[in-house]
Amino acid sequence: MSTPRRIGLVVPSSNTTMETEIPELLRRHPSSRDMPVTFHSSRARLHTVDAESLARMVEEGDRCVAELGDAAIDVVAYACLVAVMARGAGAHREVEDRLRSVLAGTGSAAPVISSAGALVRTLKQLGLARVAVITPYTPQLTRLVVGYIEDSGIEVTESVSLSVTDNCAVGRLDPADLSGHVKSLDLTTADGIVLSACVQMPSLPAVQQVQDSFGLPVVTAATATAREIMLALSMTPAVPDAGAALSPGGAVR
Repeated sequence: MSTPRRIGLVVPSSNTTMETEIPELLRRHPSSRDMPVTFHSSRARLHTVDAESLARMVEEGDRCVAELGDAAIDVVAYACLVAVMARGAGAHREVEDRLRSVLAGTGSAAPVISSAGALVRTLKQLGLARVAVITPYTPQLTRLVVGYIEDSGIEVTESVSLSVTDNCAVGRLDPADLSGHVKSLDLTTADGIVLSACVQMPSLPAVQQVQDSFGLPVVTAATATAREIMLALSMTPAVPDAGAALSPGGAVR
């Protein structure tokens, strides 16, 4: 067995989902026995999902990444999608570049990705030009997310806002409810579905079921982030029953 690869996660202090769904996706990867991975987190304070709290969390990112650099990690994922998107169009590039520079200051050349950047890049790579989106956010924050995705060149055909502001409560949402939320959407012009535009809203148990039921590629913030972690580690981004982001070629079975 080879030496484990180390994955660093920057997560909101109240996040309970990223550190379960991402490890589960890596565990399911066919090469997991031959190339094991370990996970190492640094947390930035966040209780309520509002603009002021999200801005403070982003500013804590430098400290978090510097801490992870001390652990000699192989890749860092900044895991709060809306905190980055709330900063305006293309902010994932600025945030990733800044955190990469901070990490370099610790002597590490590990790549840095963000869930915000991973989502828009994955949608583009899969050729999904029109998507329907489900978020746990207030309508105001959902509009920011929709605008960010559209500024990246992807049309959002329709969206659902669940209006949950307590981040711990977001982590307790039942993924079994997601299929019902999808049914409320008009999917006639959509190429795909963003089932969870939030790394805290649980979705992994529903991803393949929704994709199979509705016949459209399904991507989530978590599956897109896992895809880019795998690519950064030179792993083929293919995991069984995890939706389009981790299907060979993004195929719908």
